[in-house]
Formats: sequence, C-alpha cells, structure tokens
Amino acid sequence: MSLHEHSYALTVQWTGNLGEGTSSYRGYSRDHDVLIPGLPVIKGSADPTFHGDRERYNPEQLLLAALAQCHMLSYLHVAVKHGVVVTGYRDDASGLMRLNRDGSGQFESVTLHPRVTVADAGQADLAARLHHEANQVCFIARSVNFPVDHEPETVVG
Repeated sequence: MSLHEHSYALTVQWTGNLGEGTSSYRGYSRDHDVLIPGLPVIKGSADPTFHGDRERYNPEQLLLAALAQCHMLSYLHVAVKHGVVVTGYRDDASGLMRLNRDGSGQFESVTLHPRVTVADAGQADLAARLHHEANQVCFIARSVNFPVDHEPETVVG
C-alpha cells in the first residue's frame, strides 16, 4: 500500500437475535455493535421508524456525523493553510432522506450549518469563503452522491 492509499477496517456484529433469528419482521432486534480495535464500541440500531432502538446510533445519524466531522476537519486544515485563526467551531447539521415506494431510500441532501469563530475581524470574509475549499477536499463529501450544502456563520470572538 502506498502513502496515497489508506485502508480502514471494522467489524459490525449483529446482537439482535431474540431467540428465533429473523423468523418474522418484528421478531428480531436491529441492535448491533460497531467494533474498532482500541476504541469504545459504537452501539448501533435502526432508526426508530424502522423498529430500531432510539437509545442507539443509527446509520443515518452516523453518515450525517461523518459529513459534519469531515467538513470541520477539512475546514480547520484550510484555515491554517490560509492563515485564518479559528477559535471555535460548531455545526448543527441536518439531512433529508427520502423513502421510495419499494422500501428503498436515499439521502437527498445534507446541509451543514457551521458557526465558526475567528480571532481577527479582518479575516471574517475569508473565513466564510473557505467553506467551499473545505468541501472540495473533504473525503466524505467527495464520496457521496447527493449535495452537501453549507450555510455558514462567521463570528469574531
């Protein structure tokens, strides 16, 4: 493997066999664990709409989290590259998933709402423009087939 390739691995283990496996649609739990060596277990399930446990993370939430995390990390990177000092970052991200008549579905869009605090008022305009560049280098945003929009707010603090 070259320095330009990165490989990731994890284990998803279904923990929802209630004794009869998948003998009926409501006869099993959607609970599962995401196992990554050396890290805490991620307790997963389906969205409650799909008979999942609301006390566990669902894949749709984790996809949204991955996009928001990736944008933040990409944004911080491009901020450093352009000399913009960021002192705070918060994103209240949202996503829209549409279900189809055949039971399938897909994300239609994600909107990130990053609120970035910069140290210098003179950098606020540049800081706002950097979201486009961050989106261009975000590995996750570049990998999905739906739009990832941004409605940033830049404040000085």
